[in-house]
Amino acid sequence: MVCLATGIVWITVTGHSYAQTARTIKLEEAITMSLQNSKQLKLSQSNIDLAGLGIRQVKENQLPSFSVSGSYLRVNSPNVNLKIKQEGSDSTGNSGGMPNVHQAMYGMASASMPLFSGFRFKYGLESAKYVEQAAKLDADADREAVIQNTVAAYGNLYKAQKAVDLVTENLTSERERVQEFTNREKNGMLARNDLMKAKLQESNVELALLNAQNDLKITTINMNLLLGLPEETVLEADSNSFTILKEEGVAAEWEQTALEHRKDFAANGIRQKAADSDIKVAKADLYPSVALSAGYVALSIPGVVTVPNAVNAGIGFKYDVASLWKSGAKIAQARTKAYQLKTNEQIILDKIHLEVNTAYYNYVLTKRKIDVYAKAVEQANENYRITKNKYDNSLVTTTELLDADVAQVQSRIDYEAAKADAVVAYKKLEQTAGVIN
Repeated sequence: MVCLATGIVWITVTGHSYAQTARTIKLEEAITMSLQNSKQLKLSQSNIDLAGLGIRQVKENQLPSFSVSGSYLRVNSPNVNLKIKQEGSDSTGNSGGMPNVHQAMYGMASASMPLFSGFRFKYGLESAKYVEQAAKLDADADREAVIQNTVAAYGNLYKAQKAVDLVTENLTSERERVQEFTNREKNGMLARNDLMKAKLQESNVELALLNAQNDLKITTINMNLLLGLPEETVLEADSNSFTILKEEGVAAEWEQTALEHRKDFAANGIRQKAADSDIKVAKADLYPSVALSAGYVALSIPGVVTVPNAVNAGIGFKYDVASLWKSGAKIAQARTKAYQLKTNEQIILDKIHLEVNTAYYNYVLTKRKIDVYAKAVEQANENYRITKNKYDNSLVTTTELLDADVAQVQSRIDYEAAKADAVVAYKKLEQTAGVIN
């Protein structure tokens, strides 16, 4: 009774687990959710924010500076021995009229506004704006990568689900065959060796199903992480997402599209402009700086002097002659960075050429594979039908029948996988061309 109760509880729990309703999600919905929950895109946005703060910092440096300071000093009564006799002093040089000072106070306020600093602010602001544009382009490239990763994960989810469905269906057939062979073996109509082959085939399919279910669990966890869903969410890919295939076009046209739309290529061009501005910023030290200044001073030394309103204003000029021999390394460093970006442009061009052509021919290949696997499914089904008829008439062995069955299931799995691979390959082609959406 205990064993029976335990078995009933186990069946109830497992049945409830497998009866959990799967959430069917379309590819477009998955992409939208992954973009909303991508941690990489949040990091990219923070880089844009940092670049914007760089612009703000340059602008704030152009604002007037203002400082206030003050001091209160407590002074002792020092002994002053003047060596030069003054009128009214005694023979020791001490003056009888020396004031007795015990404290001093002063306050200062100064303001300065730069008028000219060798174009440092102008080109610094220009460079900061270019950096912000490049950060936005980098974020767009990250967005495209997130889309492609989502499409690939979605394709893996679909393939894993189809593998589980087809292997489960095949396992049912194998169990029915084992039951049939068992009955025939009991009635002396089948050799025991053939029954063992059927049972071995059943065990192999059970192992294949375990592997397929494990792959489905892993791909589901990965998909839930991308979409920001709870880990236990059961997902189901929409098979309609893999029914429409687009024409591949011409590789040269895709490559030209990439040159016009690739974000990494555009970002490198923007960074070259920023580097040119940085060279001008480095040269700013060779120019003088001019600033408008003003100040206010209040001074009080009791018994000596009181200055309540000393105000000054004027224009200051400064030129660091040492910059003529100290700025060389800074200018050379800025020019080297510009050269690196120019060289990197050629590297990106080679990368675009390789990536676009690789993605293009991979897509062409996956489309051809669909046609081949579709024929393979027809051929495998017909081969199994013929082999089954021959087996029923004792014209082929059990091994040939089981081989035909395996080939039939494998062809269907390969066909479904090819459909998903084709969609992923086309999205990869779009990504390499910079037009994925």
